[in-house]
Amino acid sequence: MTYTMWIILTASLVSVACSIVGVLLVLRKMAMISDAISHTVLLGLVSAFLITQSLDGLAMFIGAAIAGILTAVFIQLLNSAGVQADAAIGIVFTFLFAIGVILVSMFARDVHLDVEHSIMGELAFIPWTTVDWLGIEGVPQAVWMISIVLVINIILLFVFYKEFKLSSFDPHLAAALGIPVVFLHYLLMGMTSITAVASFDAVGAILVVAMIIAPPATAYLLTEQLGKMFIYSAIIAVLSAISGYYFAAMLDTNIAGMMATMTGLFFLAAFLFSPTHGVVIKKIRNRFTTYSNDEA
Repeated sequence: MTYTMWIILTASLVSVACSIVGVLLVLRKMAMISDAISHTVLLGLVSAFLITQSLDGLAMFIGAAIAGILTAVFIQLLNSAGVQADAAIGIVFTFLFAIGVILVSMFARDVHLDVEHSIMGELAFIPWTTVDWLGIEGVPQAVWMISIVLVINIILLFVFYKEFKLSSFDPHLAAALGIPVVFLHYLLMGMTSITAVASFDAVGAILVVAMIIAPPATAYLLTEQLGKMFIYSAIIAVLSAISGYYFAAMLDTNIAGMMATMTGLFFLAAFLFSPTHGVVIKKIRNRFTTYSNDEA
């Protein structure tokens, strides 16, 4: 596979994995928790390095996953104690991320854990770090990691689809029916954490947040059926990744940043021209209705 195709494949896998958890987060009005998790994993990364003095991928993954899950737990604790959800996210996000930044600047300044890389990522380097596994050679490590996480997300979605659906739309009814709402909440937070961690080093925090929020929000404007939301969200995310890469190549700019920009443009298009929710379409429909009533 060519250098370009490895980058596009990696970004596409990230986009689909993020869009799966993103749909559920958007429906639960918890989308911005992805922003908190995708930033606070920096604390987990630098903590793992300080403990092991190694940049081993497994240690980094475990450390970041723990940080992501702790972020979700702390936010839930503050929320349960009466702190508003957005305030709880802001407090935990800024506090843990700031600690991570301080630790990086104090103890890991010369290590590949710089803040700029954490925020923007660098997809251009993905094809150079390969791992031979299952008899397959030359596959980038990021592709293996993200593929595994994507499979896990798909399996969990199929196994708990009905439970996720009901608890997302009506958590009180779900609890009354005996569905483990709290378990599903932390399961979703765990899915979000491992997805962000697996994507973090490859694409950076900005693209992770963009892919988790923008494609599902766009799909939400295009359909009211949950199954179609997952499909539309994945398609929009992949299109954003592919178009973002080629625009970045044309303009000689950051790949992840351009992909995130494309997710915003797709959302803008849906916001304006969605058949049911589009602002422009609604105005045209209202004018047509007014004109028809005047003619009658």
